[in-house]
Amino acid sequence: MDITEHQARSPRHTTHYLACGPDDGPLLIFVHGWPELSLSWRHQLPVFGGLGFRAVAPDLRGYGKSSVYGRHEDYAQQQVVADMRELLAALGAERAVWVGHDLGSPTVWNLASQHPDICTAVASLCVPYYGFERGIEQLLKMIDRTIYPEAKFPAGQWDYQLFYQENFERATQVFDADPYRTMKLLLRKGDPGHVGKPATTSRIRAQGGWFGPLDAAPDVPRDGDVVSEADLQVYAEALRRNGFFGPDAYYMNHAANARYAAAGKDRLELPVLFLHARYDTVCATVDGPLAQPMRERCSDLSEQVIDSGHWMAQEQPAALNAALARWLATRVPSAWPR
Repeated sequence: MDITEHQARSPRHTTHYLACGPDDGPLLIFVHGWPELSLSWRHQLPVFGGLGFRAVAPDLRGYGKSSVYGRHEDYAQQQVVADMRELLAALGAERAVWVGHDLGSPTVWNLASQHPDICTAVASLCVPYYGFERGIEQLLKMIDRTIYPEAKFPAGQWDYQLFYQENFERATQVFDADPYRTMKLLLRKGDPGHVGKPATTSRIRAQGGWFGPLDAAPDVPRDGDVVSEADLQVYAEALRRNGFFGPDAYYMNHAANARYAAAGKDRLELPVLFLHARYDTVCATVDGPLAQPMRERCSDLSEQVIDSGHWMAQEQPAALNAALARWLATRVPSAWPR
């Protein structure tokens, strides 16, 4: 089934998006994370479009062919949520099932909390509810101190987020130096041998940056189990064009994001699916405390563990698609195409 390109325009913002499936199918919107694109859902769109959904994946602000902005505050969650509401209106729909991953997950959680009327249900990969969208202070409360002793790892696996706040220009410069190498290094499958050990993101400040003293990402072999050469080139070209300022600026709004999230509902009553990545050492939700606040605040929560690293939609697309389809059919039957 063909994937088509579209744009939703409003006076405040333009969202580029990919779509698949019948125009009148139930709406399923996939929200990507850092530093990805709508392309990240390339294995999901034709499957769910083929099932009869209208499957849509936008480029978030600062990414791909969507609007790019020049201030950190332009990338606060309140702005991103407004973009998604405008996208929904442009699609001519009143509600959708929203699926988020990584930094797309806070957007999906905020939609569910702030605007449940436009959410049939929500699903998240890797990033649980009542975490990142509540700001860095909430994340720091949920560090697994059996892996990250406070004396050695005060910020745990979230150390890299503090690096953005303290050295934003340096962080962005080294990514921009070679976006192709940066994405080739980042997009890698999970390693079972790393589970239960400190993530590389816990040492970013101590080593002086993502790549230590290097001014650009080192050249490593491409992981063909996650990304093809053709798709890697698409990622790299989009980041060469727009730069990493926008993607990195998503990490610069913790206080504003926390205030915004606090204005929404604390408890989610709609159907929720959370997919754990077994080998994700940053969003380590299978064991430890990170997912517990979500369990306490979701009335209709389904959970499943996928044998995957962080880039689940690209590393284990069949397992993800099966889990999502099963949940939609059994827990959200009203959303299933008829």
